[in-house]
Amino acid sequence: MSLRFCFCFVWLCLSAGCGSQSPVQPPSSVNQTEDDSPSHMRFVDRTEELGIEFVYQNGEAANKYTILESIGGGVAICDYDLNGLDDLLFPGGGLFSSENQLSGLPTALFSQVSSDQFVNQSLNSGIAAARYYSHGCSVADYDNDGFPDVVITGYGGILVWHNLGDGTFEEVSEQSGLIDPSWSTSAGWGDLNGDGALDLYLTHYVDWSFKNDPLCGDAAKPQDVCPPRRFKGLDDRVFFSNGDGTFHDATKEAGLVSAGKGLGVVLGDLDEDLDLDIYVGNDTTDNFLYLNQGQGNFQEAALVRGVAVDDEAVANGSMGVDIGDYNGDGQPDLWVANYEADRFALYKNIGSGQFLYASRETGVGTIGKLFVGFGTKFGDYDSDGDEDIIVSNGHVIRYPKHTTVRQLPLLLENRGGRFQRLTFDEKSYLGMLHHGRGLATGDLDQDGDLDLVFANCNERATILDNQTETDSKSIQVRLIGTKSNRDGIGARLVFHTSQGDISRYVTGGGSYLSQNRYLVHCALPSDAKMEAFTVYWPSGKRDVCDKPLANGLLYNYVE
Repeated sequence: MSLRFCFCFVWLCLSAGCGSQSPVQPPSSVNQTEDDSPSHMRFVDRTEELGIEFVYQNGEAANKYTILESIGGGVAICDYDLNGLDDLLFPGGGLFSSENQLSGLPTALFSQVSSDQFVNQSLNSGIAAARYYSHGCSVADYDNDGFPDVVITGYGGILVWHNLGDGTFEEVSEQSGLIDPSWSTSAGWGDLNGDGALDLYLTHYVDWSFKNDPLCGDAAKPQDVCPPRRFKGLDDRVFFSNGDGTFHDATKEAGLVSAGKGLGVVLGDLDEDLDLDIYVGNDTTDNFLYLNQGQGNFQEAALVRGVAVDDEAVANGSMGVDIGDYNGDGQPDLWVANYEADRFALYKNIGSGQFLYASRETGVGTIGKLFVGFGTKFGDYDSDGDEDIIVSNGHVIRYPKHTTVRQLPLLLENRGGRFQRLTFDEKSYLGMLHHGRGLATGDLDQDGDLDLVFANCNERATILDNQTETDSKSIQVRLIGTKSNRDGIGARLVFHTSQGDISRYVTGGGSYLSQNRYLVHCALPSDAKMEAFTVYWPSGKRDVCDKPLANGLLYNYVE
């Protein structure tokens, strides 16, 4: 164990503001249960005020009714220009330009230039160009040069944008060797073979094409979007870094299994053996858990570890995934947002990467089976020391029988290891119906709490400023790896407080088609004291920062 220097910057406060909101308001019976509780958390829509104007388009206006249009798009939070302020990136989607052709829509990049203004830099940065119908985005500094790079996933191929460090990007998929013509959805970065360089995992969906586009529907509605069970799953793919900014296909080398129907992926050390594991949310087939056997060789163990199916041994329609420690026992747990008729799944880690299905015992089961969940994230949204859960919901077909296309987002408050669904005013964003897909969280305004960014389908993206009143304390930590990868992906942080330890994780991937900042947020009640934190690096090092930790500060911690 070594003692390392940590330094910090003071967070700047952002004044309150309100944006406009116009989506349909929900009838009181839609997506609500008797167990809901009025929210004490407050989120304010600041989208218009901040200058964000973006709509992901899936091309459904062409009335093709393809499964392609059901996937939607994501959002990334990153500081691409290193000005200390979070920026936002949105894949644009696509259109059906003719009978058997697709055209991609531009990626949008908004640079935050002050606490109350974003500027559209899509064209100036060069990242707007879109060769493919796009879905997801994943951001990481894959060449360890200090600047975050971007991968855009989608149908037909991926785009790899190398950050040149001057506010512009260069597309380098061919030069880098990251060539993937399959239908990709979510992506996650992580050092899978322990060489200090980031590798890339890509989830692939199904074998839809214009030639394989069956007609689906029933007597009442003769045409609708086909379900994934009508298609075969595609094989996921993993690329290992060569250490020089280029990559090679390591799918066979890593030992990946075939035919998943992958929609979500998250990378973290789930069995706590100091290497990076992979969890994949598959749509109607068993989820994957790849346990790292060392040096990037994996064993698929989801079924024997308890995270392949639900407690009735049924494979769910899984979309969004995340890692967190919901019960404060220091073990990384798994969360999965599922399709209607499937309960959302919370898998409790009981040690060394063995899990128990915990949805019923934690109150998650009371949410019901009407939601279609996508973007999702563990986070301490009320800054009380434990992790809550946010979920963005919206249907995938045009004419659902049991619920609506647009659905309410879910905010599940952690109350001592059990979750309570909160309700919001019907005039607020969280109280209205949305066609939800991607979701990312981060402290956009640098006031010490977690804000929310939603990427919706054929509906404007939305920024919610967290204005929850609290007397709690919080700090945030950004890891800068030297022996480990620069973003610190795969690290575990343990915050030592006067009321016990709090564990947080730096993960690759997570949510759905989206990217969160690699910042670690930790809050605790006002009567508790933050004493120190320990960093367990992916390289195996263990460092302790025990200097006085002041409330509301960002610590840059160097390996």
